[in-house]
Amino acid sequence: MRILLDMNLSPRWVGVLGDAGIDAVHWSALGALNAADSEICDFARHHDFVILTQDLDFSAILSVTSRGKPSVVQIRADDLSPDQIGPKVIMALHRMSVELANGAILTVDPLRTRLRLLPLPERSGFAGGI
Repeated sequence: MRILLDMNLSPRWVGVLGDAGIDAVHWSALGALNAADSEICDFARHHDFVILTQDLDFSAILSVTSRGKPSVVQIRADDLSPDQIGPKVIMALHRMSVELANGAILTVDPLRTRLRLLPLPERSGFAGGI
């Protein structure tokens, strides 16, 4: 599994994930700092990355496009530091690696993790988020 870290997460995540045996790269090392989420999503899909973010926009993109990839891992926590939520994210990445390889949205918060398989079912009147 290869993780693409969104701009809203610290580049420190690269080392923390690497120490856990997970290949990771921060978007700032690959593309424009002001790239649109749709550009990051397309890059991740074409290069077989899983996006790690705190942004709900990627879920909205996947819902509107009905695509099966890229997988997205959303961190929903007040403290996004890898020291605080990192162990829970790493555990979820390892446990859900098969689902993420096949296309999924994984939401990790301090109390639980939730998984939705892709592609998301079409819904009329989509208002964003999952």
